[in-house]
Amino acid sequence: MKVLVIDPDETRATLVADGIRAEYGGPDTLIRLSGRFELRMLRDFDPDMVIIACESPDRDMLEALQLANDAAPRPVVMFVDRSDANATAKALEAGVVGYIVDGFNPARIASILSVAASRFEVMQGMRRDLDKARADLAARKTIDRAKGVLMNSRHLSEDEAYKLLRKHAMDTGRPMQAVAADILAVSDLLKPGSAL
Repeated sequence: MKVLVIDPDETRATLVADGIRAEYGGPDTLIRLSGRFELRMLRDFDPDMVIIACESPDRDMLEALQLANDAAPRPVVMFVDRSDANATAKALEAGVVGYIVDGFNPARIASILSVAASRFEVMQGMRRDLDKARADLAARKTIDRAKGVLMNSRHLSEDEAYKLLRKHAMDTGRPMQAVAADILAVSDLLKPGSAL
């Protein structure tokens, strides 16, 4: 396990690192300590988990975390000295899965990390489900539009257009969405006034 600990307080960072080593310690556990957060650290070190301790997260840090979460999601736990509802909401939007206000206790670090890792997995599952639902909806829209083109151009019923699409997809060994996209592309070319 690779853990990046960001904390301007070196003593506290060492306590966190000791807590992680005590719970997860092993020859393959790598911990990197840093006094400040930089996006390149995530790229260079590629940690499995990030722990950040700060007075309050600033906008630059949260934007960097959001970018990192979009590119390569990983669990982020943040210990803050003070917070408000806006900062909390922004941190959660940036992908922070554990947000602990004025509650750092080295003895609890293992349980906090365990909960954060579990919550991260749940959130990633929901994200995958949402991405799949969006892709399915986009495919459905493409297929419905292609059915409309076939219905108008060949004077077919909706059921006949669907069966024709499905048969062509099966005959060519391609997904229905790909066949539908081809139909839409060709239909756009055949429209009067379309540029070639």
